[in-house]
Amino acid sequence: MTTTAARRGRGILLTSGLAIVLAVVVVPFYWLVVAATHSSQEIFSSPPPLIPGGHLPDNLATLQETADFGRVLVNSLLIAVLYTVCAGAVCTLAGYGFATYRFRGSNGLFGLIMLGLVIPVQVTLVPLFRMMADLHWLDTYQAVIAPNLALPFGIFLMRQSMSALPQELLDSGRMDGCGELKLFWKVALPPMKPALAALAIFLFLYQWNDFIWPLIVLRDSSSFTVPVALASLQGLDDTDYGAILAGTAIAAVPMALVFLALQRHFVSGLLAGAVKE
Repeated sequence: MTTTAARRGRGILLTSGLAIVLAVVVVPFYWLVVAATHSSQEIFSSPPPLIPGGHLPDNLATLQETADFGRVLVNSLLIAVLYTVCAGAVCTLAGYGFATYRFRGSNGLFGLIMLGLVIPVQVTLVPLFRMMADLHWLDTYQAVIAPNLALPFGIFLMRQSMSALPQELLDSGRMDGCGELKLFWKVALPPMKPALAALAIFLFLYQWNDFIWPLIVLRDSSSFTVPVALASLQGLDDTDYGAILAGTAIAAVPMALVFLALQRHFVSGLLAGAVKE
């Protein structure tokens, strides 16, 4: 009887904790959607609005008029998709190389790449900007995409995942006359779908949310990404928070769709290679 009561108590505590966590996660998103349908005056009223209002069309019209938000969304989608594909290819190939080949200095080289995880981004901004200026790449997509293609976390994730591949499987493919690229594409890559899904989610969100680097290299408002365009709506004297929150709510949709499309692979992809037999 005591055991049953203790089990029931733990269940109640666990359910209460999950309810609190759910509220902490959901309530800000709910208020974001509600605030996107109100004017700035209504957003800062007391008490704040808790049900949708009728200003969403006005906020969207202001957003399009002041920031050309339709074009901005296309810019961000193109940059994020191109970055995800290109950086995914670079990180996967690098991870495969570090996991399957042993050469002198490989561990040192991998450790050098991992140092990129602890170097502050701000340290690299000036040299990267000078490099983009020398290449005449300022205000172009490649200036936003190229500098972070070899992302240290992506290489680490794929290296750990590729390390779980049986070496005998790769050796048998080589004995059958399989070239290295074909071996990578036909043998090593198919089992890595969960890890690739996790990598794709991370890369897409990383690029979609990036603010400081696009702000530095993109000068023309027609080439702005979503974070830069939303930041440009904040004025010194007057800021239309209704329009900004409407844009923020719209910007959250692609991230949610990407995560929902790949979420069933996400946890297994992050755990791939964590345990070796």
